[in-house]
Amino acid sequence: MNTQRILAVLLLLSVSLLAQSAAPDPQTKSKTKKKAVTAPSATAELAGEMRQLRQMLESQQQQIQRLEQAVQSRDQQIADLQNAAHQARSRAENAFSSSSQNAQAVTALESTVADIKVNATNMAASMQEEQKRVGEMVESPLALHYKGVSITPGGFLAAESVWRQHATASDVNTPFSSIPFSGADAGHLSEWFGSGRQSRLSLLAEGKIKSAKLTGYWEMDWLSAGVTSNNNQSNSYTNRQRQLWGQAALTNGWTFTGGQMWSLVTETKKGLDPRSEALPMTIDAQYAVGFSWARQFGFRVTKNFNNKVWFGFSIENPQTTLSGRNIPANFVVGNVGTGGGLYNATALYSFNSTPDFIVKAAFEPGFGHYEVFGIISYFRDRIYPAAPATPFNDTRTGGGAGANARWSVANKQVDIGIHVLGGNGVGRYGNTTLPDVTVRPADSVYGPSTLAPLRAYQALGTLEYHSKKWDIYGNAGVEYAQRTVYQTGTTLVGYGPGNGNTSTCSTEVTPTAPSSGIFPPNSIGFNPGSGGCPVDTRNIIEGTLGFWYKVYNGPKGRLQFGPQYAYVVRNVWGCAVATGLCTATSSFSPHAVENMFFTSFRYYLP
Repeated sequence: MNTQRILAVLLLLSVSLLAQSAAPDPQTKSKTKKKAVTAPSATAELAGEMRQLRQMLESQQQQIQRLEQAVQSRDQQIADLQNAAHQARSRAENAFSSSSQNAQAVTALESTVADIKVNATNMAASMQEEQKRVGEMVESPLALHYKGVSITPGGFLAAESVWRQHATASDVNTPFSSIPFSGADAGHLSEWFGSGRQSRLSLLAEGKIKSAKLTGYWEMDWLSAGVTSNNNQSNSYTNRQRQLWGQAALTNGWTFTGGQMWSLVTETKKGLDPRSEALPMTIDAQYAVGFSWARQFGFRVTKNFNNKVWFGFSIENPQTTLSGRNIPANFVVGNVGTGGGLYNATALYSFNSTPDFIVKAAFEPGFGHYEVFGIISYFRDRIYPAAPATPFNDTRTGGGAGANARWSVANKQVDIGIHVLGGNGVGRYGNTTLPDVTVRPADSVYGPSTLAPLRAYQALGTLEYHSKKWDIYGNAGVEYAQRTVYQTGTTLVGYGPGNGNTSTCSTEVTPTAPSSGIFPPNSIGFNPGSGGCPVDTRNIIEGTLGFWYKVYNGPKGRLQFGPQYAYVVRNVWGCAVATGLCTATSSFSPHAVENMFFTSFRYYLP
């Protein structure tokens, strides 16, 4: 548009100049003729002007070209600026979008940094705790580690005492079936003993492989006696094997355990796991009347179903305990041990045909722990009938069933437990070790003599309170052995015939005079009277109460002390006139009573 205006101006200017040069001047008309002779000169002037005009046009044309070039350059610059502006706007838009994303990224980054700071703080605290824990493990390790096996020592050191109203010549483990009657000399004497023999040491070894956990456990104390053990000076007693077993617990729930351990009969607090036995909390090492247990060789297989149900089966070391009155001697059940065979030369070992078989199931449905179990035992003897009959072996089957239940209430501070066991030939599994069998004599009705399993029952109830400092407990239990009597001629044979003179059970026998002439004939005799109490135990009842106070219970172990009181009554099978079993008019059914008081001061290893 500007170029066209310039050309129009130039054109108008040229036309004006031409018009001016072509128009006649009135003043010069008169002179035309005079100047005619000067026409070539005017033409030359005009040609000069034309040249100037052309030069001006050329110059203007150059200026126009320069202006066009400047306009083109300006348009290009404008286009470049517009393109640059578009690009700048695009970059701005991209930058805005990026800035929004960056803002989100920055926010996320700030959150991550904050989390990292928190994690770093927590990690620092955890590292401090871990360093502290490692330091404590180094300074006070809970277990020793050897080739991938953790070895944990345990046990306690005990200073204990017992006082009994009637002497039993026993340490802190009470022989309940030997409580003396008032007719015995020991029934007129009390006793007090101090002892550290219940102190216990244990060692637990644990290791893991791909599919199982391997465990070994050893436990011992000093409640045994060697041939030289006494209380005269050194009070030296031998240590004994309480437990010594190994175990493989597979990840699929099967567990195999073998060695010296608590019988499967013994109640447990969790499943059927060894080392979780629910033992009475008594100081008395013989525990409580009504508690069913044994520690003996066994091989046990158990299966765990989701920590709710457990089934177990075991074969265990058998033994036959026999008792009775007027029993014949034409049979053999066992013999005393042989020192060369590493058995006690004063104890009877029965010749067993098979192990005892025990099955058990435990249930934990969510409230309480419940168990049911059964026992099968075989009792064998060799019979020697009158000639010419040939000696022969005879085997009798015994067995029983039992149940345990335990509940934790009041925020698990109070435990209530009930235990029962009954059957034929199960007396040995009771706490008082009443006999398993007696003897049935030969007669025309029953044939040759043989063993007769005794019906027995055991029951125990426990109540325990637990807190941070206190453990308070009470137990009430009873064990019973049924009368089992046979008559051969005029003689009553078996367990509890009650046909002896039981008056000597409650009346001390008069002392006898000395047999030599050292003292004058009228001197008072000083030889203790000799006499017996020909009775068999019917039942034993015990009630006990005690507590433990924990002076210290922490990482350095546990220090506690406590007393225990026990009241025991032993009833026997005495005279039964109605059945014609009594032969002495003075016969009656005596009973023995025992009061006992224990104390204990113990330090448990951490």
